[in-house]
Amino acid sequence: MDAIAEAPPVIRLHAEDGVVIARRALPPGTPVAPNVVARARIPAGHKVATRGHAPGEAIRRYGQIIGFATEAIAPGEWVHTQNCAMGDFSRDYAFGVDARPTAPAEVPAHFLGYHRADGRVATRNSIGIITSVNCSAHVADLIARHFARDPFGDRPDKLAAFPHVDEVVALTHKTGCGMTEGEPLRVLRRTLAGFARHPNFSHVIAIGLGCEVNQLGGLLEEQRLAGRLRTLNIQESGGTRKTVEAGIEFVKEVLAEADAARREAVPASELCVALQCGGSDGYSGISANVALGFASDLVVRNGGTVILSESPETYGAEHLLTRRATSRAVGEKLVDIMKWWEEYTEREGAEMNANPSPGNKAGGLTTILEKSLGAMAKAGTTNLVEVVRYAEPVTAKGFVFMDTPGYDPVGATGQVAGGANLMCFTTGRGSVFGMKPAPSLKLATNTPMFQRMEEDMDINCGTVLDGSETVEECGARIFRHMLSVASGERTKSEALGFGDAEFAPWVLGATM
Repeated sequence: MDAIAEAPPVIRLHAEDGVVIARRALPPGTPVAPNVVARARIPAGHKVATRGHAPGEAIRRYGQIIGFATEAIAPGEWVHTQNCAMGDFSRDYAFGVDARPTAPAEVPAHFLGYHRADGRVATRNSIGIITSVNCSAHVADLIARHFARDPFGDRPDKLAAFPHVDEVVALTHKTGCGMTEGEPLRVLRRTLAGFARHPNFSHVIAIGLGCEVNQLGGLLEEQRLAGRLRTLNIQESGGTRKTVEAGIEFVKEVLAEADAARREAVPASELCVALQCGGSDGYSGISANVALGFASDLVVRNGGTVILSESPETYGAEHLLTRRATSRAVGEKLVDIMKWWEEYTEREGAEMNANPSPGNKAGGLTTILEKSLGAMAKAGTTNLVEVVRYAEPVTAKGFVFMDTPGYDPVGATGQVAGGANLMCFTTGRGSVFGMKPAPSLKLATNTPMFQRMEEDMDINCGTVLDGSETVEECGARIFRHMLSVASGERTKSEALGFGDAEFAPWVLGATM
């Protein structure tokens, strides 16, 4: 019998909770609380009531409200979308009441990184190709493909003579024209500029078509990128073939300079870690997210930065972050973001509770409140020191919140544009993901999924559920793995080549 079968059948997260979580699929009659048994089959990761709930009564998980009973719920009943829904309730923002000094690490951690001329530290050493518009995407791909390594070794490796260059990366997207100027264009340009400046790129080339809304000249001027990157315009260069040839020559020119970079010991304060989750399940807020939160605290204690995002997946739980804000001004920035999202979804004829995906719900998550409470656990327990806009440069040290959509590629794109040089991505259902040029660590919430998708998952946090590891032990293991990856160890997503296609700037406004 395996460890998970020997563990108690349910998990209680807080003494005030009226539900517990099924550790595995529970048949009818399984004891779930004193004098309470499951009345029906309870799927793995789902909730079962330990006491009765009257219609309209709040249902609590983590000691917090996750929804309200839409009908009478008897002890032992399965609690999910058929009897639990969103509802209004007051939230006390209590700005800063829980902010506390963060104790520094007793023994400072280090990793092997690349020092850049602007003082920042890189975890990878790649050459980047960015595009102003979708019309230049194919040309960028052709340039990068010329230098692509063959995982099967069937063709010559054009980077073999440059062992300290990781790869040539083309980041393409579907916008840049057919858009309005103003905020939509500013957001796109801010995102592209973040990648153009990213420390994990030693050199960058920007490819444009020539007649798009997002003109390369405007990008360089608005974002003050003149002198930082080479630009090529397809129409002015004479078409596809000539532009590709010019792009290949540029990469060849800078390869030797890029290859001269060497890793050296740097303090973990140089880590800037993007915190992401996708394909969440009922275990996400119990194992992987909580363990990652412990690792996040270790990053902050070492003087580094962690970036939490996905505003719709913080909705309903934002009052727990405002209480940790270092100032009222920081907390109010987060509240303003949530108000914007309420107005935005209402204007679009949507609702915030539409966020949990079908996969999330199949995994046991019922409402956005429940998902938010589990998702924000990734950020640990330290103070909220700053709140920034999408793709805005992150300069503060500590826990930072970035406004992004909940869709993983879009949120991750904003975080890396903000300067994240490493990403940790938790998943319960089994998301496959990467985000070049930042290496992405994949954290599995449960052992069965980890074993089923071991070629994609870097770390199994299901050990917390199995009882073979504490949250603290798992979190410390994640932190050690962060340092190894930051020092050059390849992640599973890097080995599989993920990270080019996932580049997805946030598209705002109308497509014209």
